[in-house]
Amino acid sequence: MYEKSFSLEIVAPNRVVFQGEATSVTAPGTLGGFQVLFNHAPLLSSLEVGPLKMKDTQGVDTVYATGGGYLEVRDNSVVVLVESAEKPEEIDVERARSARERAEGRLKSHDPSFDAARAELALARALNRLRLAGRH
Repeated sequence: MYEKSFSLEIVAPNRVVFQGEATSVTAPGTLGGFQVLFNHAPLLSSLEVGPLKMKDTQGVDTVYATGGGYLEVRDNSVVVLVESAEKPEEIDVERARSARERAEGRLKSHDPSFDAARAELALARALNRLRLAGRH
Protein backbone atom coordinates (compact mmCIF):
# COMPACT_ATOMS: atom_id res chain seq x y z
CA MET A 1 0.00 0.00 0.00
CA TYR A 2 1.27 3.46 -0.89
CA GLU A 3 1.32 5.47 2.34
CA LYS A 4 2.45 9.01 1.46
CA SER A 5 -0.44 11.42 1.13
CA PHE A 6 -1.26 14.64 -0.66
CA SER A 7 -3.95 17.28 -0.32
CA LEU A 8 -7.09 16.54 -2.33
CA GLU A 9 -10.08 18.74 -2.99
CA ILE A 10 -13.01 17.61 -5.13
CA VAL A 11 -15.41 20.45 -5.92
CA ALA A 12 -18.75 20.42 -7.77
CA PRO A 13 -20.77 23.57 -8.52
CA ASN A 14 -23.14 22.95 -5.61
CA ARG A 15 -20.73 21.66 -2.92
CA VAL A 16 -17.28 20.66 -1.81
CA VAL A 17 -17.44 16.89 -2.31
CA PHE A 18 -14.20 16.05 -0.49
CA GLN A 19 -11.44 18.01 1.17
CA GLY A 20 -8.61 16.29 2.97
CA GLU A 21 -5.65 13.95 2.54
CA ALA A 22 -5.53 11.09 0.03
CA THR A 23 -2.94 8.55 -1.06
CA SER A 24 -4.22 8.12 -4.64
CA VAL A 25 -6.71 9.43 -7.17
CA THR A 26 -7.67 7.60 -10.35
CA ALA A 27 -9.40 9.80 -12.90
CA PRO A 28 -11.10 9.40 -16.31
CA GLY A 29 -8.92 11.74 -18.39
CA THR A 30 -10.08 12.68 -21.86
CA LEU A 31 -6.94 11.06 -23.29
CA GLY A 32 -7.28 8.01 -21.05
CA GLY A 33 -7.51 7.15 -17.39
CA PHE A 34 -4.62 8.00 -15.08
CA GLN A 35 -3.60 7.80 -11.44
CA VAL A 36 -2.05 10.46 -9.21
CA LEU A 37 0.19 9.53 -6.28
CA PHE A 38 2.41 11.50 -3.90
CA ASN A 39 5.04 13.65 -5.71
CA HIS A 40 3.25 13.44 -9.07
CA ALA A 41 4.56 15.84 -11.70
CA PRO A 42 2.51 19.01 -12.29
CA LEU A 43 -0.46 18.23 -14.50
CA LEU A 44 -3.62 19.82 -15.83
CA SER A 45 -6.12 17.47 -17.45
CA SER A 46 -9.67 17.59 -18.67
CA LEU A 47 -11.90 14.75 -17.45
CA GLU A 48 -14.52 12.68 -19.23
CA VAL A 49 -17.78 11.52 -17.72
CA GLY A 50 -16.76 8.52 -15.64
CA PRO A 51 -15.76 7.19 -12.25
CA LEU A 52 -13.32 9.12 -10.08
CA LYS A 53 -11.72 6.90 -7.45
CA MET A 54 -9.83 8.12 -4.40
CA LYS A 55 -8.07 6.30 -1.59
CA ASP A 56 -7.88 8.07 1.77
CA THR A 57 -5.09 7.79 4.33
CA GLN A 58 -6.95 4.93 6.05
CA GLY A 59 -6.86 2.88 2.85
CA VAL A 60 -10.58 3.32 2.17
CA ASP A 61 -11.55 3.61 -1.50
CA THR A 62 -14.36 5.96 -2.45
CA VAL A 63 -15.76 6.15 -5.97
CA TYR A 64 -17.74 9.05 -7.40
CA ALA A 65 -19.81 9.15 -10.59
CA THR A 66 -18.56 12.37 -12.17
CA GLY A 67 -19.94 14.41 -15.01
CA GLY A 68 -16.62 15.52 -16.47
CA GLY A 69 -14.43 18.44 -15.49
CA TYR A 70 -10.78 19.25 -14.81
CA LEU A 71 -7.99 18.03 -12.53
CA GLU A 72 -4.87 19.93 -11.55
CA VAL A 73 -1.81 18.55 -9.75
CA ARG A 74 0.73 20.93 -8.26
CA ASP A 75 3.11 20.59 -5.28
CA ASN A 76 1.38 17.54 -3.74
CA SER A 77 -1.98 19.23 -4.02
CA VAL A 78 -4.73 17.95 -6.30
CA VAL A 79 -7.82 19.98 -7.15
CA VAL A 80 -10.62 18.32 -9.09
CA LEU A 81 -13.38 20.54 -10.49
CA VAL A 82 -16.29 18.44 -11.71
CA GLU A 83 -19.71 19.20 -13.14
CA SER A 84 -21.22 16.66 -10.73
CA ALA A 85 -20.04 14.00 -8.30
CA GLU A 86 -22.10 11.35 -6.54
CA LYS A 87 -21.21 8.34 -4.43
CA PRO A 88 -23.06 5.18 -5.51
CA GLU A 89 -25.40 5.39 -2.50
CA GLU A 90 -26.32 9.00 -3.42
CA ILE A 91 -27.45 8.10 -6.94
CA ASP A 92 -31.17 8.26 -7.65
CA VAL A 93 -31.42 5.11 -9.79
CA GLU A 94 -34.93 5.81 -11.09
CA ARG A 95 -33.92 9.31 -12.16
CA ALA A 96 -30.83 7.90 -13.91
CA ARG A 97 -32.96 5.27 -15.70
CA SER A 98 -35.41 7.95 -16.84
CA ALA A 99 -32.54 10.11 -18.09
CA ARG A 100 -31.10 7.13 -20.00
CA GLU A 101 -34.47 6.40 -21.62
CA ARG A 102 -35.00 10.06 -22.60
CA ALA A 103 -31.52 10.33 -24.10
CA GLU A 104 -31.85 7.05 -25.99
CA GLY A 105 -35.26 8.13 -27.32
CA ARG A 106 -33.89 11.45 -28.54
CA LEU A 107 -30.95 9.79 -30.24
CA LYS A 108 -33.19 7.22 -31.96
CA SER A 109 -35.65 9.86 -33.19
CA HIS A 110 -33.08 11.60 -35.43
CA ASP A 111 -35.05 14.81 -34.86
CA PRO A 112 -32.95 17.70 -36.25
CA SER A 113 -34.41 20.12 -33.69
CA PHE A 114 -32.47 18.66 -30.74
CA ASP A 115 -28.77 18.72 -29.93
CA ALA A 116 -27.38 15.20 -30.49
CA ALA A 117 -24.13 15.96 -28.64
CA ARG A 118 -26.10 17.03 -25.58
CA ALA A 119 -28.20 13.85 -25.72
CA GLU A 120 -25.05 11.71 -26.00
CA LEU A 121 -23.55 13.45 -22.96
CA ALA A 122 -26.78 12.95 -20.99
CA LEU A 123 -26.73 9.26 -21.96
CA ALA A 124 -23.08 8.91 -20.85
CA ARG A 125 -23.85 10.51 -17.48
CA ALA A 126 -26.89 8.28 -16.93
CA LEU A 127 -24.98 5.11 -17.86
CA ASN A 128 -22.09 6.11 -15.57
CA ARG A 129 -24.49 6.63 -12.67
CA LEU A 130 -26.23 3.31 -13.30
CA ARG A 131 -22.92 1.42 -13.55
CA LEU A 132 -21.67 2.86 -10.28
CA ALA A 133 -24.97 2.25 -8.55
CA GLY A 134 -24.53 -1.41 -9.56
CA ARG A 135 -27.94 -1.65 -11.13
CA HIS A 136 -27.23 -1.28 -14.83
